[in-house]
Amino acid sequence: MPWNVKWLNGHSSHSSQSQKQCKKSSFAFYQAVRDQLPVWLLEDMRRMEAFHWQEGGKVSSYSPSEALLYALVHNHQPYAHYLLSKFPKNALAIPSLHFSCCHSSAPHLAMAVRYNRVHILLEILKAIRDFPASERAGYLDRRGCSRVEGGKTSLHLACELARPECFLLLLGHGASACLCDGAGNTPLDLLLQQIWENPSSNLRTKLLLLDSLFLFMPQGFHFAQKPQLLEDRQQWQELLGKQRFEWLAGLAPSSLFVQSMQVLLGTISPDQFPEALEALPLPQFLKPLDLKLKS
Repeated sequence: MPWNVKWLNGHSSHSSQSQKQCKKSSFAFYQAVRDQLPVWLLEDMRRMEAFHWQEGGKVSSYSPSEALLYALVHNHQPYAHYLLSKFPKNALAIPSLHFSCCHSSAPHLAMAVRYNRVHILLEILKAIRDFPASERAGYLDRRGCSRVEGGKTSLHLACELARPECFLLLLGHGASACLCDGAGNTPLDLLLQQIWENPSSNLRTKLLLLDSLFLFMPQGFHFAQKPQLLEDRQQWQELLGKQRFEWLAGLAPSSLFVQSMQVLLGTISPDQFPEALEALPLPQFLKPLDLKLKS
């Protein structure tokens, strides 16, 4: 629980010294997570030794949510696993303003995507499997801060940063591909904009993202970039390939392979994703994406 340093010490002159001590203990905890120290030692520090300074002259111990942010930054997978299995609700709660720009959203999913922490992202997605359906959907589709992140969901961010493994994990666990960010763009719009504006950069990965998105897109999907596809048909066909272009432009149905994969993936519950991918009756090279989670 937070406590007031000024009240505790009785003199405001002690506040500055208390703040320095907080910064020192806070940095020590940060270093300990960075150095991949054992989980038991990190938990001892978090509960009894490490404090951080808050607005208004308050000092607080680290919550599981704030500790998980450090584990994400430094890819401390055992610590993330412990926090998410021991405190699933608290570990995914909104942290204090000292750790996030606003209280509009919990940043853990977005941070996992930003740092490409595929293993920890999967741990987070496993942790929310036991949440009520509406709460789970709200967590997956929560938009980021409108000022800093432009109201993007984690799926938007995976498109923007070209994170195919994160992207497929989010889709497979039920993240919506239909939501718009603050600029009115769906993840598909964002992806097409990036392909159009910088086709020479990482095109193969962007097309892989697009192919993954096709497998989860509902029929009659509306997106803002469709008129541009029709205006610049030749260029778009060269960038996307004829089959992708014709389907997106509404000139032809999706391929039999895409339709078959949509049916197969529709049989997989989010609670069984991505493990059930291995059980699909397909050769390995036809499966959507090798998530490399065993590496």
